[in-house]
Amino acid sequence: MENEENSFEISRILCRWYEENKRSLPWRQTRDPYRIWLSEVILQQTRIAQGLPYYLDFLRTFPDVQALAAADETSILRHWQGLGYYSRARNLHQAARSIVSDYGGQFPRRYEDILRLKGIGRYTASAIASFAFDEPCPVVDGNVYRVLARLYDIDANILDTGSEKLFLELARQTMEADRAAMHNQAIMEFGALCCTPARPDCEHCPLAERCLALTAGTVDRRPVRLARVKKRTRFFHYLCLYDGQQVWMQQRVNKDIWQHLWEFPLIEDPAGDWASLIAGHPQIAGWMGQGAEVSQAGSYTHQLTHQKIVARFYFIRTGPGAQSPSQSAVGVPVHKIDDYPVCVLTERWLRRSSDLLC
Repeated sequence: MENEENSFEISRILCRWYEENKRSLPWRQTRDPYRIWLSEVILQQTRIAQGLPYYLDFLRTFPDVQALAAADETSILRHWQGLGYYSRARNLHQAARSIVSDYGGQFPRRYEDILRLKGIGRYTASAIASFAFDEPCPVVDGNVYRVLARLYDIDANILDTGSEKLFLELARQTMEADRAAMHNQAIMEFGALCCTPARPDCEHCPLAERCLALTAGTVDRRPVRLARVKKRTRFFHYLCLYDGQQVWMQQRVNKDIWQHLWEFPLIEDPAGDWASLIAGHPQIAGWMGQGAEVSQAGSYTHQLTHQKIVARFYFIRTGPGAQSPSQSAVGVPVHKIDDYPVCVLTERWLRRSSDLLC
C-alpha cells in the first residue's frame, strides 16, 4: 500500500507540473478520438513543429473519419507528402474504412477494438483510449521510457522485447486509474520538456528527490538503448526523361519504401558515374533516343530508420526515337506534376529544378 501511494504521489506531482507547464496544442483541446488518432499518427517519427501544419491541413481536407474513408489514396498521399513513412498514411486510410464498415462510422471506444485497426499498435491504442475515453491504459513512448528509466534507475535495454512488459507494468503502477488521460499526457510532456534526452533540467525537476538515477549519477546513461539493427546504404539513380512537354513517371508498387508514391524511372545500382550506369544498363539508351542531352542535376542523401538512400537525379532531354521506360510509365505534362504524390527526395529536386522543366 505504501509503494502504491508513493507511485500515485509521483502521478500527482506530474499532473500538477503538467497543468502549469503544458504546451497549448490543438489535439489537447478535444476528446474527439479521430483528432487524437490523427495527431498521434502524424507525430510518430515527426517533430511537433513539422507535424502541426500537416495536422491542420488534414483536418481541413478530411474533417472526420467518414471523409477520410471516402477519399482516394492519391489525395491522402498528396497531403501527406513530406512527412515520410508513407505506410502511416495508407494505414490511416484503411483503418478509417474499417471504422465506417465495421463500426458504423463511430470510432471504437475500447482499447482492444482500437488495437485491431490497421496500423495502430499498443501505444497509439492506449493513447486514444485514455485521452478520448479515460480508459486506464498506460502509454509507453520514448519519453515515458526515459522518465521511468531514470526515475527507477533501470538498466534494461529498452530495445529488448522483454523490456516493454517491464515498463508497461511500471507505467501502470504509477498511473492513477481515475485520471488516466491527464497522467499519460503529463508523463509524456514531462519527458519532452523537462526530462529530456540531453541536458535534462534536474535542477528544477519536481521529481528530483525521488529520482534514483539522479542519486546514483546515472541520468546520462538512462535509458539504456543498444541498437542491434544493421543499417544498409542504397544508391538510387533517377532519370528525368523530358521531351519538352512531359516527363515519364511511374508508381512504386512493390512492398518497399515509398510504396504507391510516384517517381521518375529508377535504376538502383551502386555505380558512381553516368558512364558506369549506362554500361551496366544498356536499355537506358533506348529510353533517351538519339542525340539526347544529359546532365546530372542533383544529388541527395536521405536517412531512414534502417537504411540510407543516396539519390542522384539526371535530367535528360530526350531525342527522336525515345521509348517508354516501362509499360507502367505514364507521360505527365510538366504542369501536372504537382498532382502526383512523390517522395521527399523527388520533391526537393523538383523544387530546385523548376527552371529545367520549361
